[in-house]
Amino acid sequence: MLAFLVGLLYLVSGRTVRAQDETGSRFFCSAIPAGADPSCSFEPNGNRVQSTSPMEDELRNTILQLRETILQQKETIVSQQGTIKELNSKLARCEAAAEDSAGRSRGQSSRRKDYSKNTMGDLPRDPTETIDQLGKTMQGLKGRLENLEQQQLRANTSAAAGAGGNAVGPLPAELRELLKHRLGALEGQLLRKVAELEEEKSQLYNETAAHRQRTESTLTSLMERITELERSNNAFKSPEDFKVSLPLRTNYLYGRIKKSLPEMYAFTVCMWLKSSASPGIGTPFSYGVPGQANEIVLIEWGNNPIELLVNDKVAQLPLSVSDGRWHHICITWTTRDGFWEAYQDGERLGTGENLAPWHPIKPGGVIILGQEQDMVGGRFDATQAFVGELSQFNMWDRVLRPVDIMGMANCSSYMPGNIVPWIDTNVEVMGGASKAALEICEDRMFEP
Repeated sequence: MLAFLVGLLYLVSGRTVRAQDETGSRFFCSAIPAGADPSCSFEPNGNRVQSTSPMEDELRNTILQLRETILQQKETIVSQQGTIKELNSKLARCEAAAEDSAGRSRGQSSRRKDYSKNTMGDLPRDPTETIDQLGKTMQGLKGRLENLEQQQLRANTSAAAGAGGNAVGPLPAELRELLKHRLGALEGQLLRKVAELEEEKSQLYNETAAHRQRTESTLTSLMERITELERSNNAFKSPEDFKVSLPLRTNYLYGRIKKSLPEMYAFTVCMWLKSSASPGIGTPFSYGVPGQANEIVLIEWGNNPIELLVNDKVAQLPLSVSDGRWHHICITWTTRDGFWEAYQDGERLGTGENLAPWHPIKPGGVIILGQEQDMVGGRFDATQAFVGELSQFNMWDRVLRPVDIMGMANCSSYMPGNIVPWIDTNVEVMGGASKAALEICEDRMFEP
């Protein structure tokens, strides 16, 4: 470009000289000192020479404009060369980063395939971070190229306006094609890398899912084995040969009967219990239904006698069981006239009537051992908790005969309840209560 402008300058100067020669005049070229007025010429000795004609002034102005244009183009080219060098450096760093990332990915893939080493190590770096980084780099390069083209366009427009329409050519086509080729290659490399990382991510997810499934399967097998061992350790000679121990007066130790009651018009409840707590043994059992937490309750609270509650109606029972020995207790009730009976160790100690007469026992409630319910299944009061041991809690939907009750009390017979039988799988303990093997009749033989 500089050679072209210098040639144009010589061509104009030559034509001017020849034009002046034809008229018989001559021009002399003289150096212009820095800062001098270009409209005035100087002799070699420093004296100012007046312009000989207006044409000479016009040619001088043209030469000065061309010189300024050349200097602007030179500065623009130098700036563009610096930008190109910086862009090439950025491209080189991006390629190096991409190769380094590919190398790390291959290394991580090889480490993952080695299942025999450190299978619990850190997982590979998330491929999404690498994809985002490469995408940002690509957008930055495209932005730099667009800025470069805009700068070139502004420079061309400025040069064209300053030179009076003599526009300078745009960025060389070879350089533009080279940049586009490099960007296209980098974009293709980026897309390939994204595809590889997506595939790697999918493989990693599949491996993780398979590992999680194997872990869950192993844990499930382990839990099943633990359950089997617990069952084998807690196995009793017979399903009914166990007891529930409630050693502390708290509001969180209790047993729960898994089976509920149907609607009943009579019932018999029998159990073995042992307690030395005072004052009062507490609540051996309670049955609550929605709308009535005291549907059936057996309780000895404070210094009061043992009480039977049916539909929150109360009858006092002549029983005494707080001597620390095993006692067999049976309670019968029928809705007809609200008649009830109380047995201790096979002997009927008391009867009564008008206890919630003609009231049917409501179904679908919860039976709790050792706690009195203020709401169905909960809100226990520690002062009403039973302290001691319970066994063979059975319930029937009829009134048992005295002979049947005596047979169970002297261990000559055993009758499981037809509504609630005392079996291991039907009783769960909560809050620290425990179940232990017990043969009640043999245990009574060794009591003092």
